[in-house]
Amino acid sequence: MKHYALGRLKPGQMNKTEAAYAAHLERLRLSGDVEWFRFEGVKLRLADSTFYTPDFAVMSGNGVMEMHEIKGFWTDDARVKIKVAADQYPFRFIAFKAVAKSRGGGWVREEF
Repeated sequence: MKHYALGRLKPGQMNKTEAAYAAHLERLRLSGDVEWFRFEGVKLRLADSTFYTPDFAVMSGNGVMEMHEIKGFWTDDARVKIKVAADQYPFRFIAFKAVAKSRGGGWVREEF
C-alpha cells in the first residue's frame, strides 16, 4: 500500500477546492466561456526528472489553451514550478485561490 503525505490525495483525485473549481469550469463550459477542460490532463517536463502537472488544462471559449492551478495556499516549490513552466511553454498560466464564503466566495486570479 502506497502512503501519501498528510492531506495529500492520490494522483487523479480532486480535493474539495479543486472539485469546487471543476464545478465552476463546468458552468463556464455550459455558458460557452470554456470549450474544454480536464483535471490533471497535462504533464509538463521542466528539466530532467522535474515535471509540473497543472490542476486543470483548459481551452477557453476563444480557443486559447490555459493551465489553471488551484490553491488554498502556496508552497515555494509550487510557485517556482508554475513560473518556470510559464517561461518554457506557450500556454497561459493562471492560479486561482478560493475566497471564503464568509468573504463573498469566488476566486482570486493571478497570472504568470
